[in-house]
Amino acid sequence: MPARLSLYTIPPHRAFSDALVIGLIRRFGGDPLRLARGMVLLPNNRAKRAIHEAFVRASKGGLLLPRLVAIGDPEIGEAAGAAFDPADAAEPVPPAVDPLQRRMILARLIQETRAGIDTAEAVRLAGDLGRTLDQLIVEEIPPGALAGIDPGTQELSEHWQNALAFFAIVVQRWPGELARLGRIDAADRRARLLARLAAHWREAPPEGFVCAAGVTDAAPAVARLLRTVAELPQGMVVLPGLAHDMGEAEWQSLGPHAPDPVTGRRRRSIETHPQYQLKQLLDRMGVARGEFDPWRAASEHDAPPARSKAIASAMQPPELTHGWSAMPAAERRLTDVRALELANPAQEAQAIALALREVLETPGRTAALVTPDRALARRVAAHCARWGIEIDDSAGQPLSVLPPGTLLLALAEAAAQGFAPLPLLALLKHPLVQAGDRLAWLEGVRRLDLALRGPRPAPGLAGIDRHLAEQEGRDGPLRRAAQQWWPAARDLLAPMEGAFGAGKQPLVALLAALREGAQALAGDGLWARAEGRAAADLLDALEREAIAGPPAADPGELPALLRTLMDEVAVRPPQGGHPRLAILGLIEARLQHADLMILGGLNEGVWPGLPAPDPWLAPRIRAELGLPGLERGIGLSAHDLAGALGAPQVLLTRAQRDATAPTIASRFWLRLEALSGGLERAGEIAGWLGAIDDPGGHDPASRPEPCPPVEIRPRRISVTEVDRLKADPFAFYARRMLRLAPLDPVDADPSAAWRGTAVHAVLERWFAEDDCAPEKLRARAEAMLADERTHPMMRALWQPRLMEAIDWIAGEIARLEGEQRRVLAVERKGTIPFAGVELSGTFDRVDRCGDGRLAIVDYKTGKPPSIASVRQGYSLQLGLLGLIAERGGFDGIAGEAGAFEYWSLSKKDGRFGYIDSPCNPKRRDPIPAEDFVAIAAENFADAAARWLTGGEPFTAKLHPEFAPYADYDQLMRLEEWYGRD
Repeated sequence: MPARLSLYTIPPHRAFSDALVIGLIRRFGGDPLRLARGMVLLPNNRAKRAIHEAFVRASKGGLLLPRLVAIGDPEIGEAAGAAFDPADAAEPVPPAVDPLQRRMILARLIQETRAGIDTAEAVRLAGDLGRTLDQLIVEEIPPGALAGIDPGTQELSEHWQNALAFFAIVVQRWPGELARLGRIDAADRRARLLARLAAHWREAPPEGFVCAAGVTDAAPAVARLLRTVAELPQGMVVLPGLAHDMGEAEWQSLGPHAPDPVTGRRRRSIETHPQYQLKQLLDRMGVARGEFDPWRAASEHDAPPARSKAIASAMQPPELTHGWSAMPAAERRLTDVRALELANPAQEAQAIALALREVLETPGRTAALVTPDRALARRVAAHCARWGIEIDDSAGQPLSVLPPGTLLLALAEAAAQGFAPLPLLALLKHPLVQAGDRLAWLEGVRRLDLALRGPRPAPGLAGIDRHLAEQEGRDGPLRRAAQQWWPAARDLLAPMEGAFGAGKQPLVALLAALREGAQALAGDGLWARAEGRAAADLLDALEREAIAGPPAADPGELPALLRTLMDEVAVRPPQGGHPRLAILGLIEARLQHADLMILGGLNEGVWPGLPAPDPWLAPRIRAELGLPGLERGIGLSAHDLAGALGAPQVLLTRAQRDATAPTIASRFWLRLEALSGGLERAGEIAGWLGAIDDPGGHDPASRPEPCPPVEIRPRRISVTEVDRLKADPFAFYARRMLRLAPLDPVDADPSAAWRGTAVHAVLERWFAEDDCAPEKLRARAEAMLADERTHPMMRALWQPRLMEAIDWIAGEIARLEGEQRRVLAVERKGTIPFAGVELSGTFDRVDRCGDGRLAIVDYKTGKPPSIASVRQGYSLQLGLLGLIAERGGFDGIAGEAGAFEYWSLSKKDGRFGYIDSPCNPKRRDPIPAEDFVAIAAENFADAAARWLTGGEPFTAKLHPEFAPYADYDQLMRLEEWYGRD
């Protein structure tokens, strides 16, 4: 063993990769073959790329590189060649169990141990269970240690005691599953390979040098390997940012601490400190801080040395920050570290994109955005695309948000919901569906979209067939157009409906149906590119390993199961983005360098993120087992921040609110602000942000008053359009002359109009088939509510009040028959020429009163119009229907209109159903019935003369108090002129 271990550290203000490479070349570069015989152990594959690029920068020509090996590589044995698995090994290391196979087996064990957990939830819990198992393996804690823990009755809730018992049962069964497979856990295999390598190197040191650089993993197997490397004749360990200047008392306070000899409890470690991980690593290596020497190499990419001191001060434990005020200003100054606070995430993303774009103005200058916020990263990449700049997010994106993933999820969701309109249309409109004949396909989907507006049809493809076949009413043409195209889509979806409609079944069958359905819809293009291959690999592995998992699954569970797995599949783009810009996650940013490092999303809950809860082990149980605390990630993110702060120039950004509420600045942001006395603000970027989208001025629209020629104005109008013509002439113009009709939402909740239509249909059939027999009306209403097309929510909420109102109608009809009043006709349309135009209308019901006069009845599911609106010339539909009736516009109906009634199904005086009339003598200031038709005719004649046969402009919102509808507000640009004109 050498007298002194080869231990080094590179301070945060130095560019780690460049400093490391320059030092290695100085030591071993004199003989190119000597450099090539060496090996550099690195934490991950992204670090390998960073070191490779640093060698390219430093070589200034050809160079034979040492072998670069990632400690965290799952295929570490293949990455390092025979060094990790020497040929003379007595016994090979068993292969690792496939991660997905392990997850499915654990999900099955979870279901077998505790009944009632569905398959999707079991798979989710299996993922958490696997991570906890890996932590036990990495920390070399035998599962049997669980048996030695007394959960007690006071200190641990019943929930955690049950979870611990559940966890113990599954853990006890898992080794038997591994033995049956002849495999071991991947974490176990990695530890064995590292142990074998350490033993091999101790017996036969390699001929070339070995440098472990940037490896901060404190796992015992890694620590032992690093200790071995440090002891090799040509070995060295180089750590990033080890705190040399930290006081010994502060260093020891970090932990980990031995249990108290009296109480047996451990002092709480400061796991949120950025140096905690390094402290634990050094303890497990059996070395002290004082044994580390500075790495004697610098580069042109370094920041000022004072930066390291300021970073160390900023990351001190809270109890030591009181000394900040006494520190010299030079030690607290964060030169070239600037901050930028924006109002919201959209502005933050645009500001970051502008900062990245500005870097490109200087040849050779580089920049990187480092953020754990993937949504922010995607927004920045989209903004950069405005200038034709492709920038890769090296952390990747989850498969669930990429086109192949969203298609598979949309297909599973649509089939699970019985092809309800919203998921069905989302599936059919997906950009990968029928990409070869896209325009024709989209034209058909648009027709179906129009036909499915309003309340949803009955479930299943047959429900859509029936909906499209019912072509009466104003939607008839739309449904006929969609019906012609629908079979082409239906044939592609029918196999999925058959598979998903079979109820609970093996997961393999559901996955096979999903794969075949996706292939039928999207073809081979679904599996193209990196994201398509990732989706294909996931489905292939799932179909292969599902046999080992839960025996059956409900089709409704498949979307949640797929989303859980897809969220964990990160698809990284192939190399090819801009060579001088990068977007990095926290793991990818380790050991990376750029002239400008932008640290984005510095809000609490984002950076650092909230600790993910462990559903299996309570915090006290984890502490007793010796597992890392749930807050360990905060310390790791603090170390990542400290490393990124060592760049020559740094920009910190945060948004003051997110999509839902104000945000709280990250604890790291607040520390840097407090230490420095206020970070310098990047004012020029804020100025650019305000200028880039500044239109230079606003020219608000004036109140629209279109005035088309008289000869092209409508000469036909229905009684229901008269109020719109008078109160908001522009809305009438948009609907009748521009032919712009508002669309109902897809899968809309049943509206008042829908309820009214349903009631009218019931009453119409009651008249036509039952001759208004009072005893038969209730059965008609019950049949309507029982129809599978009736929305379940409306059936539950509307049924009690509707049936009470229906019974009231039946009673009123019976009462009126006793008064010699009978129903004459229902739902009949009529027209008459009047005031130079054709006036049309459809009445709900007309009765013949005992005195021979007509009673015009209008059913309302809501409240009738007020007398005030009638007095001002609105809500005169009953009078206009009376006018049409008196002039013989309704076939078979003649006579004078003497009664005008609203039969409302709403609540009044504690019951549902009442009759109201603008001519009711009991109301205040009633309108005489004998004058009502004349008043309506006079008001209509005036409106027709002004806007239909005359040349008055169609002014927007002429009487807004009688125009509450907002269908055309955007078209008339209401907010630009309303209140100003």
